[in-house]
Amino acid sequence: MIVINPKLITIICSYFIYIADLKMELFFRQGLLFWHLNDNKRIMPWKKETDPYKIWMSEIILQQTRVEQGTKYYLNFIKKYPTIFDLASDKLDNIYKLWEGLGYYSRCKNMHITANIIVNEFNGIFPNTYQELLKLSGIGPYTAAAIASFAFNLPYPVLDGNVFRVVARFFGIFNKIDSTEGKKIFNNKLLHLIDKNQPRLFNQAIMDFGAVICKPVNPNCKICSLSTNCFAFNNQKIDQLPAKSKNIIKKKRFFDYLVFFKDDKIYIHKRNSKDIWENLYEFFLIENRSLIEWDKDKIYNFIIDKFDISDFEILNIYPNFSQVLTHQIIYSTFITIKINNKIEGLKSYKKVSPKLLKKYAFSKICRDFL
Repeated sequence: MIVINPKLITIICSYFIYIADLKMELFFRQGLLFWHLNDNKRIMPWKKETDPYKIWMSEIILQQTRVEQGTKYYLNFIKKYPTIFDLASDKLDNIYKLWEGLGYYSRCKNMHITANIIVNEFNGIFPNTYQELLKLSGIGPYTAAAIASFAFNLPYPVLDGNVFRVVARFFGIFNKIDSTEGKKIFNNKLLHLIDKNQPRLFNQAIMDFGAVICKPVNPNCKICSLSTNCFAFNNQKIDQLPAKSKNIIKKKRFFDYLVFFKDDKIYIHKRNSKDIWENLYEFFLIENRSLIEWDKDKIYNFIIDKFDISDFEILNIYPNFSQVLTHQIIYSTFITIKINNKIEGLKSYKKVSPKLLKKYAFSKICRDFL
């Protein structure tokens, strides 16, 4: 009588699963690199760049920004600030102005801080280890991995939206990509997948593959060289992967602006509160708890109560402006007002000619109004 040892069976099964996983990972890695070297036609100005300064610049600009939009900003920044010394030595207001329209202005502020740290503490030379890069302001795991791999060819996987999507679909990983547990699982998987001999090439390949072939909507499965072994393709799960948590409910905020004119100049000031658009310029702001249907009577009464003046003229009311942010939606009405005397409540404001407003960095919603 043959006695079957359950432990031995478990060991044998585990071994065959392990071998199967290795074969699948090898297929994925080789197929991805073959596509990249032979069929990838995606062109970007920072591609094949090994200068850590330019890689860092492109990654900061492209965080939550489409490549099509970010490219012109990257080119403008590199033109104006060809070295990190140029960036560090300029005024933050000038950098904000060049950044205007990208959003997430804290990234811009952190970029200036980091530039000064690298110039003053590292003699303008970027740290060449992942751990040292992580210590810099505004550089998280993704950006540190991108600089480490693209500049120094170190084996750190980059986990952007494209990479999450490709790996989740091919290997059938249903863990949520925006959860701590999910990010850890995906990172561990990529540590196995990444080509240790050419991590720079692998990271570029998988990012481009997600952008060109394994797209969020209508992926090019018919021409995908990995589809034969892709879990999502073979199980009709493409639209279910990658898995995410429920959508964030965006907070609604109501910013109404009084645009004061005096002697053909406009009153503006810089936002200094720890809130959205910090250090950007704006007009006199009224933040309300709900939408207000402004008319001339309401405006007239508000100005009299707020500023204790009566010699002014309401020029026009511009409603229905809005701007969608990651966690908020801003609704605005702009009201232009001509004043003839000084207003004590505007003492800290600058008076600027309309022609010179283009020199100042505004939020998108204010720039849309202008």
